[in-house]
Amino acid sequence: MSSIPAGFRALPLPISQLCLSAVLKCGQSFRWTSLPLSSSSEKTSIPEQELNPEPTHEYRFCLKDRVVCLRQTKDNIYYRSAYKDLSENASSCSTSSKARSSNNERENETLVFLRDYFQLEIDLNKLYDDWSSSDPVFKNLKHRFSGIRILRQDPWECLISFICSSNNNITRISKMVHNLCIHFSPCLVKLDDPIAVGCETAHHPFPPPSILAAPSVGTKLRELGFGYRADFIQKTAAMLIQEHGSDEAVFKHLSGLRLVDTESARAELLKLMGVGRKVADCILLMSLDKREVVPVDTHVHQIAVKHYGMKGSSSGKTSMTPKLYDEVNAKFTKIWGPYAGWAHSILFTADLKSFSTYGLPTPSSSVTPASNSPQPSAGPLDFEETPPTPKRKRKLVKTETKNVTLTSTVVVNDTLELEGDNLAERVKRRRRGVAVTVKDEL
Repeated sequence: MSSIPAGFRALPLPISQLCLSAVLKCGQSFRWTSLPLSSSSEKTSIPEQELNPEPTHEYRFCLKDRVVCLRQTKDNIYYRSAYKDLSENASSCSTSSKARSSNNERENETLVFLRDYFQLEIDLNKLYDDWSSSDPVFKNLKHRFSGIRILRQDPWECLISFICSSNNNITRISKMVHNLCIHFSPCLVKLDDPIAVGCETAHHPFPPPSILAAPSVGTKLRELGFGYRADFIQKTAAMLIQEHGSDEAVFKHLSGLRLVDTESARAELLKLMGVGRKVADCILLMSLDKREVVPVDTHVHQIAVKHYGMKGSSSGKTSMTPKLYDEVNAKFTKIWGPYAGWAHSILFTADLKSFSTYGLPTPSSSVTPASNSPQPSAGPLDFEETPPTPKRKRKLVKTETKNVTLTSTVVVNDTLELEGDNLAERVKRRRRGVAVTVKDEL
């Protein structure tokens, strides 16, 4: 049994209800930082790090008035808060009743935040059972991708973060969001690294609308590599401030969208610069309590075609029209019900390249698992991120579920040349095509 880390409090919660290493890295929130608690933890795989008897990583997130620090084991979430006045933190360890009372009050506030942010009142295991009973595809993912739930984020931060997400990937979005905080919000507190002596990290809250509304913000964001998103962010912030007058009024307006129906909330979001249907639906799902909403793009449509019987384009290229968007959304809502957006997030996570070995056994150097040993498998839903091939070429992907190493038989493109061949051989192969076996990079 794990002991409670010094300075932390324990929240009993099985990892099947919440897996931090998955939820905080799957493209919902982009500001959590993950720090290993030992040099060996740096190479610990996901989700094995959460199955160790002791925590292996610490996750940190900066709010307006505190930095929330989390650690996890199989059965517990450990939490603590750090504040602007470090001396005040030290005094909270004092034996005085006043100091203890103040610290208790603050940690209780942090616990309230955690319960709300992770929506812990919702029984995730029951949802997994419900989806599995109606969807054999999901059933094959149930155990491998457990503990993935939707966050209930601050609507303002969620809005700006997903404006950054347009035509982007998780790594770059995270960099952009962190740059917003570093360049437009003062440091709240600096905290030491858990294992690197003398190394500390500055933590910045998310900047408010009034700061990002300044005319000079667009220029600065372009210098930071935001591209066309720079003007979207500045103009959206300016629109909201102009309409509502203050930061608090903007926060109240956006949070109030939780209380209206989905269509009305979506219509309000679509008025903002840089917010299209998918971005709006991400905000609805991940901050505004619209749990039935499934954000759709061509990638999600491909999942629907490959695994759920939707018709695809004969050319392999699909334009995401409003009609098609609604059809995909309706398809998944029919299968998964009122929490369709939650179920979609598990399939979305399963399709991320960074999660390609998530939940699979760690391979030994040369040992193949015994045939009678149960092995996690994605079954019919065998996600791999492979680039599109030309229409005239066909690609057959074969996955060996008993080994983590994946092999693919590929008809190579005309431009692919094998190392060591002479010119004549390469010319011949270009004319007829060559079948080769390659290893996928995980």
